[in-house]
Amino acid sequence: MSVYVGIDVHRKRSQVAVVGEDGKVQLNRNVVNGQEPMLRLIGALPAGTAVAFEAAYGWGWLVNLLEDYGFEPHMVHPLRCKAIASARLKNDKVDAAILAQLLRADLLPEAWIAPPQVRQLRALLRHRASLVRLGTQLRNRIHAVAADHGYDRAASYWTGPGRGWLAELDLPPASRQIVTDCLAFIDALAPVVARLDGELRRRANADPQARVLMTLPGIGPFTALVLLAEIGDITRFASARKLASWAGLTPTVRGSDLTVRHGHISKQGSAWLRWVLNQAAQTAKRSPEFAATYAAITRRRGKQIATIAIARKLLTRAYHLLAAAQAAQASAATGNAPADQGNGRQTPGTLDPAA
Repeated sequence: MSVYVGIDVHRKRSQVAVVGEDGKVQLNRNVVNGQEPMLRLIGALPAGTAVAFEAAYGWGWLVNLLEDYGFEPHMVHPLRCKAIASARLKNDKVDAAILAQLLRADLLPEAWIAPPQVRQLRALLRHRASLVRLGTQLRNRIHAVAADHGYDRAASYWTGPGRGWLAELDLPPASRQIVTDCLAFIDALAPVVARLDGELRRRANADPQARVLMTLPGIGPFTALVLLAEIGDITRFASARKLASWAGLTPTVRGSDLTVRHGHISKQGSAWLRWVLNQAAQTAKRSPEFAATYAAITRRRGKQIATIAIARKLLTRAYHLLAAAQAAQASAATGNAPADQGNGRQTPGTLDPAA
C-alpha cells in the first residue's frame, strides 16, 4: 500500500508525518534535522515514495537527501497552501499531516524545484549582489558622516582626489574612525567583487542562452545569468504573459459584478528577478528601441509605471528569445525543423517562490 509523507521543515528540527493510502496517520514525529535522523524515520519506505514539504528556510539539504535516496520530493508554495494557513488548530503535527493528506489527494500547490546547478548559480549571483549592496551601505555611511559635519563634494568620493579630500576633513575622532573603517571594508570588498564579476562574465560568454539575452538593451552578463537562474526552464511557462505574471510584474485585478479594477503589480514570485529587470530598465528606457515607449507611458502614467512597463517588455523579449533558443536546441537534437513557437508549448504546472 502506498504511503505519503509530509514534512514541516524548520531551522533545527522538522515534523514528519506518514499517511497511508486510506488517509490514516501512521506516524507523526519530531526529528532533528540531518541525514541520519531523517532516514531513521523514512529510510525504510519504498523508493519513489512521495514527500511534500514547504519552501521554508534551509530546504536545500532535504531535497538533496530525498533525491539521493530515491524519494519523490514535492515542494509546496507557502503562500498558496490555504489548508494550512486557514486551519483553526495549527501546530507542527497538524501542518505535517495536512501536507501528507494534500499530497495523497493530489491537491498540493507545488513550487518548481530548481536543479542543483541552478540553485548553485542562484547562490553565487545572490552572493555577488549582497556584497555590492554591502559596499553601497558603507559608501552611504561615509556620505552621512560627511553631511553630518557640513561637508559635501560634487565629484566622487572614491577617486584619488576624493580619497584625498576625505582624508583632509576635520572630523572628530569617532567620525574619523567610522570613515577609516568603512573605507577599509570597501577596499577589501573590491577584489572579491572583481573576482566574482570575472567568473560570471566567463560563464555568461560560455552560455549560448546568456549570449542571446545580452543582445537586449540594458542586459549584461550579470543580468542575463540572473534571468536564467531565476526563470529556470522556460518551457514551464506557456506564454510571455504567464512568465510576467509569475515574476510579479503584472497588475492585480479585482472584479465584482461588472466592475473591474486594476491595481499595482502583484510583486509575487522572484524578488531578485524583478530587481534585476528594473535595473536593466533604467538603461533600456534610454535605448532607441524603448525610448519612445517610455516617454509615452511617462506622460500618461508617470516615470515609475513607465519603468515597470519597460521591465515587463524586456522580460517578454527575453521569453521569446529563450523559447526560440530552446526550440532550436530541441530541433537540433532530434534533427527536425524548428516548430512554430506559438504551438506545442508546455503549460506550467508549478510556481517557483525562489526562496
